[in-house]
Amino acid sequence: MSTLPDSLLVEIENVDFAYGKRAILKGISLTVPRGKVVAIMGGSGCGKTTLLRLIGGQLIASKGTVRVNDQDVASLDREGMYQMRRKMGMLFQFGALFTDMNVFDNIAFQLREHTDLPEDMIRDLVLMKLNAVGLRGTAKLFPSELSGGMARRVALARAAVLDPTLIMYDEPFAGLDPISLAVVGQTIRKLNDALGATSIVVTHDVVESLQIVDYLYFISDGKIVGQGTPDEIRASTEPYVKQFVHAEMDGPVPFHYPAKDYAVDLNLSTSTSLKKSVS
Repeated sequence: MSTLPDSLLVEIENVDFAYGKRAILKGISLTVPRGKVVAIMGGSGCGKTTLLRLIGGQLIASKGTVRVNDQDVASLDREGMYQMRRKMGMLFQFGALFTDMNVFDNIAFQLREHTDLPEDMIRDLVLMKLNAVGLRGTAKLFPSELSGGMARRVALARAAVLDPTLIMYDEPFAGLDPISLAVVGQTIRKLNDALGATSIVVTHDVVESLQIVDYLYFISDGKIVGQGTPDEIRASTEPYVKQFVHAEMDGPVPFHYPAKDYAVDLNLSTSTSLKKSVS
């Protein structure tokens, strides 16, 4: 499969991570080039969100290195970590908007927290980002008054309001109807290109991802089991990738949970029934 460009923003090399004794990542290595949209895909619990937390410094790898913008995340002190995070945007699962703030204040929050900009400039920036996601008219609404797709786009505007170098998306398409899903997907692509940013998208949605991303990684059992451009992924014969992309019921991820041979279970059941009838 093709290789990625040399200009890298995120480099993950031979990373292990475990929650207690439960190993989540096992020798993961991947790279994210500047200016690209990269998807990380895999089944539930495979470690996709854990990777985002390692990149953001919420978690530290037990082995290996995580580098962002040529900085070793594990070696950063408190101030260095904050400086790195100010260049990141994050869209959490289901948006995670502040429910007691209206749309405008949700987006303005980071500007007020991390800058000394005057309110008139904050107003212009917030409205600009809302306009970019097609929701300038929702500024005075509260999250409870938004549809799921609208709330996700507001969260996207909030993630991009500081013009970050890196934007991370944790399941941005979850729970959306087809129209909202397509709108959010295309907005992710357009915002990334307009800002000159780099995006990492953790998702299960194969169809939408293949339309908007530049490169994909597939994780299974804590390891990278497939990678490539959208065209390479569509044509892949790697068993796990093929099963995931084409939603096949059986494959490396089996349909049947491990059990005894069916005939053995049937014979045991028959024998038990005969014994009961005789007694």
